[in-house]
Amino acid sequence: MRSTALVALATTVAGLLLAGTAAAGTGTAGGQTVGDPYYPTDGNTGYDVGHYDLRLQYQPSTDKLSGTATILATATQDLSQFSFDFGLHTDSVLVNNFPATYSSTGSKLVVTPAATLPKGSPITVVVQYDGIPSQVTINGEKDWLRTPDGAQAVQEPHIAAFWYPANDHPTDKATYDVSVAVPDGTQVVSNGVLVSSSSKLGQTRWNWRSTKPQATYLTFIAIGKYDIRQATGPDGEPVFTAYGANIGANHDAAVASVERTPEVLAWESTLFGAFPFEAQGGVVPSVDFGFALENQTRPVYTPRFFRAGDNMSVIVHENAHQWFGDAVSVHRWSDIWLNEGFASYAEWLWSEKQGEGTAQQLFDYYYNSVPASDPQWSVLPGDPGPDNQFSDFAVYTRGALALHALRTAVGDDSFFAILKAWVSARKYSDGTIDQFIGVAEKVSGKPLHDLFQQWLFTPSRPALPASVAAAHVAATTPKSVAEIDRTNALLAQH
Repeated sequence: MRSTALVALATTVAGLLLAGTAAAGTGTAGGQTVGDPYYPTDGNTGYDVGHYDLRLQYQPSTDKLSGTATILATATQDLSQFSFDFGLHTDSVLVNNFPATYSSTGSKLVVTPAATLPKGSPITVVVQYDGIPSQVTINGEKDWLRTPDGAQAVQEPHIAAFWYPANDHPTDKATYDVSVAVPDGTQVVSNGVLVSSSSKLGQTRWNWRSTKPQATYLTFIAIGKYDIRQATGPDGEPVFTAYGANIGANHDAAVASVERTPEVLAWESTLFGAFPFEAQGGVVPSVDFGFALENQTRPVYTPRFFRAGDNMSVIVHENAHQWFGDAVSVHRWSDIWLNEGFASYAEWLWSEKQGEGTAQQLFDYYYNSVPASDPQWSVLPGDPGPDNQFSDFAVYTRGALALHALRTAVGDDSFFAILKAWVSARKYSDGTIDQFIGVAEKVSGKPLHDLFQQWLFTPSRPALPASVAAAHVAATTPKSVAEIDRTNALLAQH
């Protein structure tokens, strides 16, 4: 029975709730940028996201993606309007269960709720949407990759806006539930733990959960035909690895590398602190997409990394990012050295462990390999600019050189204490180079400003201290250099 009295009462209560919200004040619109100078349109202000729940359907034959994003956030001001980074077609928007007006610029979804959202209040936003992501261009980028058997959303620094509405900047991390339905026989791999998968009406729905704060660009989906392996690591964590069905001749080398991920993480934990996440693994799709990316809990690797045999350098590099880049993210993209310099130095430490060349030998080799007159030294690792953000030499190699210079200056005990202290201080948040320098000086008890200025912010090859230069000779090429160089020559690592 549907009572007209009850309908009238419900209407009155809804009106009172809406009026109460509006009574908080007229509010102001949130900003449509967080002000990152490298990417001035990225991110939004006025709210902080706590959780994304993405329930999606994907058809590989048409590349059509559709579904619902439920976003839980908190208003950080009296909010009359807010926005998400988003490029697909929006069908409807609800804010706290009331229909909201909205508009799209092609890169931003601008939402006007029915009434002002008071500062500190919880916000539930439900966005229904659909589109063909491979046909979307955002700020000149086409980052969704359609593959012969599916697709992958894997890219840095942008990917989220091609498949869900997001506050797309590393300074606003959130937890995730990612649920994607695909035709039976197709797999979906994402971050975190596979909670369940089940088939109904010819569709299999894959449900993934990430319980630790995660940056938007580190959230991924890889859809296609995969050989999936599930295990439990030595530390009790679930290990989930996936290999594309058509990797070809690189398959065995890929497996021989990625299956050693728990071993690598156990070793890295001794250097950087306890592994910060709830799951681990890796993905090697069938398609060659040109890089590897440190997606949280589960890096994704292009198959070409393994065309010369196993490649532990890239496994070490991407998993070091779980601490440096994932657990602690950049505050601004100019801080990229905090990601790439550290992951590159982890490769040197692995080489040292394996007896294939010490970090000092690698330092000597790379320092001597690039003459002081080479313009590569003019790019600043501490602020390389958006065009050189992933410069193989300036950010990766000189970034590792800078960390070895720090290690040499403070000694091993202080150096590794600094790395652990940095992660402990900023875990699940973000940080700046200046903040890292502060931690390094506090832990070591030494003034380090000049050292970092020389190695990160001086547009020339740093001079070696006299005591070092006197004993400095061109090192013979250690075994690991050949491995690292073949990888760098093949493609630039993310």
